[in-house]
Amino acid sequence: MKDFVITADSNSDLPEDYIKENKIGIIPHYYDLEGTTYGDEVNLTPKEFYDKMRNGIMPTTMASNPEVIRKTFQNYVDQGLDILHISFSSALSGGCSNVTAGALEICEENPGAKIIVIDTLNASLGEGMSIMKAVRMKEEGKSLEEIATWLEEHKQEFCVRFTVDDLGHLHRGGRISKSTAIIGTMINIKPILYINNDGQLVSLTSVRGRKKSLSTLCNNMLESMGKYKDEEDIICIAHGDALEDALYLEALVKEKLPHKKTIINYVSPSIGAHSGPGAIGLCFMGEKR
Repeated sequence: MKDFVITADSNSDLPEDYIKENKIGIIPHYYDLEGTTYGDEVNLTPKEFYDKMRNGIMPTTMASNPEVIRKTFQNYVDQGLDILHISFSSALSGGCSNVTAGALEICEENPGAKIIVIDTLNASLGEGMSIMKAVRMKEEGKSLEEIATWLEEHKQEFCVRFTVDDLGHLHRGGRISKSTAIIGTMINIKPILYINNDGQLVSLTSVRGRKKSLSTLCNNMLESMGKYKDEEDIICIAHGDALEDALYLEALVKEKLPHKKTIINYVSPSIGAHSGPGAIGLCFMGEKR
């Protein structure tokens, strides 16, 4: 069986040490601040990025670069490796389309090469959990095709619940109206969002107050897990430079599900540009999104 590599994009929000340990090839998504483009060799720390947003500097974002995609894939193909690429939702970015096009070109130019692209229809550590599952299956000796088939059949079971601290960023991204953002801010409304079956970020409900929003994330997760509630798998928490709140949510999760492992990491800048400082995401396996 031909060996293969797992690749993904920077919007998967996986911890850097996990990426290095498992040799996952990362294709960057980009963001621009004050005329400087970041995301490849030049980058800000998450703290620096979110502090700039807090100071009123608003970033713009760009999807993955077709030339970087081609070079990344060609490098692995030249090493005699096939590729399983696990992608950020096609409903939220053009990155999946760019990767699919690049994979097709490389395979046409290199007879015998195989690149399978999985559109997770997911984001952040919801996408990251798909990658972690693929890594475990590869370690168990599963083939590229077996892993790809499993991910396609089960991708709707990777769930994301999300809340933001500042409604202005949702307005800026076209998610809510200006009047809704203003009124909601005045009365301390916090939206609960989720990624639906089509890979879109949509509203689930709204509550009043930060602590209430975090407990609602946990309670909604418990309602959605079904058969996965008793399994000893991972629950992931992503945060926009809000570690204290992420730890508070982790404690709520551990109280209800002490047998689960947890991972906490930053929301990457190319997602955080739209969700803002203080965003919190809860990612888990469930019977329904």
